[in-house]
Amino acid sequence: MRLDVWLDVTCLFKTRSEAKKACEGGKVDLNGQTAKPHREIKAGDRLEITRPFGRRQLVVVRELAEKHIPKAEAKLLYEDVTPKPSPEEVELRRMARMAAPFTRPASAGSPDKRERRELRRLKGRS
Repeated sequence: MRLDVWLDVTCLFKTRSEAKKACEGGKVDLNGQTAKPHREIKAGDRLEITRPFGRRQLVVVRELAEKHIPKAEAKLLYEDVTPKPSPEEVELRRMARMAAPFTRPASAGSPDKRERRELRRLKGRS
């Protein structure tokens, strides 16, 4: 079974195209090697998925499924073996989440009306 399809079916990514982009971007490792989206997987394979803010999710493939199934059943297809984060990591993530609303992607274009009002408010102008 294709890796990108399995990642989508298990709800580890919202869409297959998101899973494909993550694989192509080097965000998914299969058994310690960078995986391409078309790579075949089998039960027992270990996946390491890089998430935002440097978080890493470790997953062991239990079963394969070709078609979409309810999320509760999809969670039974894998075992999440990610270690618990240390208190320092928890605090670092909390700080990053607090800063996230103030950052704006450069590709977002010019600010819309709501964002212009917010910028004026932050700068102390009426």
